[in-house]
Amino acid sequence: MKNKFYTIACGLMITASAVAQEVEFTEYDLDNGLHVILHKENKAPVVTVGVMYHVGAKDEEKGRTGFAHFFEHLLFEGTQNIERGKWFDIVSANGGRNNANTTQDRTYYYETLPSNNLELALWMESERMLHPVINKIGVDTQNEVVKEEKRQRIDNAPYGKIIYQTGINKYLYKKHPYRRSVIGTMEDLDAAKLDEFIAFNKKFYNPNNATLVVAGDIDLDGAKKMIKDYFGDIQNNNPKITRTAIKEDPITSEIIAKETDANIQLPAKVLVYRTPKQTDKEAYVLNYISTILTGGNSSRMYKNMVEDKKMALQVFAFSNALEDYGNYTMVALPLGDVGLDKLQAEMEAEIEKLQTELISEREFQKLQNQFENNFVNSNSSIQGIANSLARYNMLYGNTNLINKEIEIYRSITREEIQSVAKKYLNKNQRLNLDYVKASSK
Repeated sequence: MKNKFYTIACGLMITASAVAQEVEFTEYDLDNGLHVILHKENKAPVVTVGVMYHVGAKDEEKGRTGFAHFFEHLLFEGTQNIERGKWFDIVSANGGRNNANTTQDRTYYYETLPSNNLELALWMESERMLHPVINKIGVDTQNEVVKEEKRQRIDNAPYGKIIYQTGINKYLYKKHPYRRSVIGTMEDLDAAKLDEFIAFNKKFYNPNNATLVVAGDIDLDGAKKMIKDYFGDIQNNNPKITRTAIKEDPITSEIIAKETDANIQLPAKVLVYRTPKQTDKEAYVLNYISTILTGGNSSRMYKNMVEDKKMALQVFAFSNALEDYGNYTMVALPLGDVGLDKLQAEMEAEIEKLQTELISEREFQKLQNQFENNFVNSNSSIQGIANSLARYNMLYGNTNLINKEIEIYRSITREEIQSVAKKYLNKNQRLNLDYVKASSK
């Protein structure tokens, strides 16, 4: 009884903490379609300004892969009013930091600065949207930067094809552009003409295809006025972006494949399943399943394969849910001379256990507590809150998921975990990949 009371008390404390962490925000649209989200938090004199554009690798044309990621770099080159190569210097000289990142579905830029420099950040992001300088010297410069990034992160990085999914998605998708790499191919970027880069910018970098977030130590009325002053008159070059939904045929038989990597010493067994889009509740259930299998030293696969049987050096599983589809990936690295076939058998045994047995009430409670704690921590920084507000608005169509997403996890049952495992984690619906060291010649 004492232990049961303690568990309930801990759950109540975490829930109370989650409620106390609720993120308040204001959102509205400018006349040009720019969606604006404001979050006031005056605990520290810091502000983050972020702009998310609804353009990612899936929006690229065949033969021109890598454009979305390339623009993540190119639009730091400079503008009509910001000298080439000075963007980072301006931000750092004013006590701030900035960065950008690209996925299959969106591109995000942000600056975090002392709050008395809010106007500077808004001006710079409006310059990026309104006055970017796209010329040959900028394209050539960033072409070399992207090539070096590809070499570091994928070509020369151990297990880079798994981490960045370049050795996975091409097998899972035959029609959908998710099959292409976010970083693209250097051949496509080399072949592109300057006019194509200018056209890409005009098509996607418009107010009606963007969400602006200002989070931190702000005065709401003052921020609204500055936003209108800097963004209100920006016109749209493209009235509306239309996207054609591309449906993949179901995977009905196991895909057997092998990828080589010259940078690894240990091979890997990789099992990958195509799964639902990120707004589907089943995608949330798959996040639960990842934690059950490899979420810490007490997780099922880690305890069984790493600690008890000492057959794996490392195991991990994760759900990568995107706007249109997702995938669920399981990876194991062998210890000693253990074969990949033996790793596969153990991985399959763990999946079968999920499919045939309900997880225990104790394990389920621990799982829920972990996600409650993750939810509280996810809103612990202004920079993280800004990113989440933009992402939930653009990709989920519901900004308030920043406060309510935990309720989706709370609603998941043990039976749903079993059902989702049965529905998606089957041999005839997967990629079975041997990831091995490239042989030397």
